[in-house]
Amino acid sequence: MSVRGVTLFARGLVLAILALQNIPGLAKTKQEKTLPEYVLAAKSVAVMIDPTAGMDADDPRANDVARKDVEAALVKWGRFEPVVHPEYADIVIVIRKGRVQTQDAAMPDPRQPGTMNPNDNGIRMGTQRGVDGTQAGSPQRPQQQEIEMAPQEDSFVVYQGWKANPASGPVAWRKDQRDGLHSHDVPIVDEFRKAVDAAQKAAEAKKP
Repeated sequence: MSVRGVTLFARGLVLAILALQNIPGLAKTKQEKTLPEYVLAAKSVAVMIDPTAGMDADDPRANDVARKDVEAALVKWGRFEPVVHPEYADIVIVIRKGRVQTQDAAMPDPRQPGTMNPNDNGIRMGTQRGVDGTQAGSPQRPQQQEIEMAPQEDSFVVYQGWKANPASGPVAWRKDQRDGLHSHDVPIVDEFRKAVDAAQKAAEAKKP
């Protein structure tokens, strides 16, 4: 291909790319992604604990504290009025505190059969039994053997309200973040505020 042919091909390629960018829906960027209209129009909010969150034995009140922190952050923001029941809220926020698995919980019990004891010279394999045929050694510790693999990130999910079970509907906004529900400052609420502000500006820009 001659130099002139290469130049014409390059110009045609550029024009084709520009034409595609002008087609509605293809030129959207991440900044132009918006939230559902009901989130921008919402006046009330209910904060719920994820019913599948369970309870952390090391911090049984973690989710309750996180819920109160989120409500306090929303009151400080001033855009939404917290209510108790999701059936009477425009939007519902479902939160869950993540759990950090401790090293002790992750390590096997050296007193159990078939594990290596760092204090021994070798590996104890199989079940140790006494002279009467019964299993010797300390009893098993079920709580250490049955470790729940819970997510480490805090979860913050926004749904449409006026439902007894809002989580059955589509997700309006979601954020999973390590320490996102950190007490007092609650970084995830600030991220949600930024998303709402950006969506509000985008909606106002579209108005004639």
